[in-house]
Amino acid sequence: MPPTEASTSRKRFLTLGAAGAVGGVLAACGRDSKKRAAATSNKKAPARDARARDIEILNFALTLEYVEADFYDQIVGSGVVKEPTVLELARRFGETERLHVGALTFAVLGLGGKPAEKPRTAFDDVLAGGPRKVLETAAMVENLGAAAYLAQAANIHDKDILARALSIHTVEARHAAALNSLAGKGFRGGGALVGALPDGAFAKPMAMADVLKAVKPFIAKA
Repeated sequence: MPPTEASTSRKRFLTLGAAGAVGGVLAACGRDSKKRAAATSNKKAPARDARARDIEILNFALTLEYVEADFYDQIVGSGVVKEPTVLELARRFGETERLHVGALTFAVLGLGGKPAEKPRTAFDDVLAGGPRKVLETAAMVENLGAAAYLAQAANIHDKDILARALSIHTVEARHAAALNSLAGKGFRGGGALVGALPDGAFAKPMAMADVLKAVKPFIAKA
């Protein structure tokens, strides 16, 4: 049956209407894309600031890991510690800290930053103090590392970097628990850096400036 003029007009209307609707959707999508592009463009400066902040935090953590790794190397190499359990922990913890150094270095480079230089450490007085002094210092340094990572967690912008930092934080805390127990500190508190659970049920963070002040005696002057 041949189409009538009315049916032909109706089809033309529906076709044009559909085309207009699709065109409207595409136009809207285009406007949304432009809005998103503009929003992304406006966020470029803050993103650069956030990346710079992440690099600063990573290099701060890297410096601490350098100090820890070198301390364990000196413990093992000095022969001061004879007790097999402590000596084996020093070996294993040293390996772990070196892996942390590698991971943090890679993260800094991945953000386009320059990794912090390895500092010269100053643990001669600690080693001269004998096995007890060495063990207590190692426990304190690990508590310091755990508190340092905890404080910076809220300041890290990149989620992948945050996940990496938290994975290191938990290891630092476990190191601290083991060493404090061996040192006879157990769950005893009495300060931010004393005991396997120095702050009880809720760990307390340490600001970057306070951490650097605490670690300063273990870094040799230039």
